[in-house]
Amino acid sequence: MDGPDAKGLIFLVTSVLYKNECNILSQDEYVSPDGQFFMRTEFVASAELDPEKVLKDLRENILSTAINLRINPKKKKDIVVLCTKEHHCLSDLLIRYNFDELDANILAVVSNYNILQPLVSKFGIPFHYVSHEHKTREQHEEAILRTLEIYQPEYVVLAKYMRILSPEFVAHYANKIVNIHHSFLPAFIGANPYRQAYERGVKIIGATAHFVNNNLDEGPIIAQNIKEVDHKYTYLDMARDGKEVEKSVLTQALKLVFNDRVFIYGNRTVIL
Repeated sequence: MDGPDAKGLIFLVTSVLYKNECNILSQDEYVSPDGQFFMRTEFVASAELDPEKVLKDLRENILSTAINLRINPKKKKDIVVLCTKEHHCLSDLLIRYNFDELDANILAVVSNYNILQPLVSKFGIPFHYVSHEHKTREQHEEAILRTLEIYQPEYVVLAKYMRILSPEFVAHYANKIVNIHHSFLPAFIGANPYRQAYERGVKIIGATAHFVNNNLDEGPIIAQNIKEVDHKYTYLDMARDGKEVEKSVLTQALKLVFNDRVFIYGNRTVIL
């Protein structure tokens, strides 16, 4: 739940869960400096309990219409992965998926190149080659959207998908597109961040996983990490080591998202 802070919100929620014979496993809350309240409660209930009844009881108990309430069943999320040519993030996701470590079902992989099709086929996952050649950006995105419509994913994951998405495309999956960027944002936005970092003489490199919005590489940040470098590193060395950071950051972010731990508040995230 999230919304304007008020006295007794925790009590109102927990009392409804108690009356419905639910057992709370964990709970975390946060109140922002401007008075916005966030709470995530993980609970178990009998198989017969209707989640809609719990929501109805909660809304009757919490009279404020400004409070957003939702119940998310604990289940794997259905996702489609978009990629281009680089394999490191995609292959890491495929291996984790194969060994049931991803908290998600990869329904398909979509790419504007067919380079990674042999890799994806090893895992028995549908691969869709949607070329961007001889198409406008609008035509290419329409073709991708038609492919996504087949699978109805809950989230779209950009595993080094090296094309900028239009606002019209993003609107179809608002706050449901997760991207991995090879830079410790907000530094070095856009293309060739490792070359930018090398030319600037940085002492750390990093990666950022974020939701995609209409501003390039400026969506709400979910997870970040860094690696120390020194003057001996070329930009190619940075790119090589940066790939390992990218993989771990993307996995970390997806676990948070798929476990319903991420709240979007403006252009920031609250993670409970």
